[in-house]
Amino acid sequence: MATDMLDLADYERKARESVMAFWGNREQARQKQIEAGAVDHGERAGVTAGKNMDGFAALAIDIIRSNGLQNAAIHRKRSLLTLPGYFRPTKLWDLLIIQDGRLIAALEFKSQVGPSFRNNFNNRAEEAIGTAHDFWTSYREGAFGPNPRPFLGWLMLVEDAPKARAPIRDTSPHFPVFPEFRGTSCIGRYDILCQRLVREQLYTTASVITAPRSAATTGDFADISEMTNLRTFVASLAGHVAAEAARSR
Repeated sequence: MATDMLDLADYERKARESVMAFWGNREQARQKQIEAGAVDHGERAGVTAGKNMDGFAALAIDIIRSNGLQNAAIHRKRSLLTLPGYFRPTKLWDLLIIQDGRLIAALEFKSQVGPSFRNNFNNRAEEAIGTAHDFWTSYREGAFGPNPRPFLGWLMLVEDAPKARAPIRDTSPHFPVFPEFRGTSCIGRYDILCQRLVREQLYTTASVITAPRSAATTGDFADISEMTNLRTFVASLAGHVAAEAARSR
């Protein structure tokens, strides 16, 4: 299905609004903790509210509604966001879409800000890989019923900062690191991760965008590559939704 036939719901404008909300919500959470006299250490003070990526969830919902699934059940309430796992009892998602008892899509919206880019990248990578493996094993074992493959999406926003763009040196004393990782930045590694998550069919689409803290007032964000950019994410979601809508007629 051609991209120009899909409704991408003015995604660029809404993405800018989501970026502004991301940084704005982080600052609000930090200020509330200061006023309450109980400030978390480091960047944790900006994430306590847990609503920083809600703008991107709202963008995904607009894509879903505008491409034919107006009556789908879209779940954002925490108590309704769990799915059965294979290696664990359940997994909590950020957004679930269900139509007529079929799981249409499961989405995760993640972010990373400084200063510990290297360590946090490894943690996020392990989480994304493990989550997908658990999900597809559950699907294979019939946890979601005898239905077509759902859409699995992963979107990461990384702070665009000097440390995030600085080359990272790795040590591997016994065997060499793959050459594409040598001297790459945290942002570059997220691009590699997202590309490989898709190529290995762990996710239907996986995207990474970057935004500096100054984007709190501008909404500016940047893509890294065509395969992992935001347009690819929303177009892939729109196409899947349109196909499911046609199936439901």
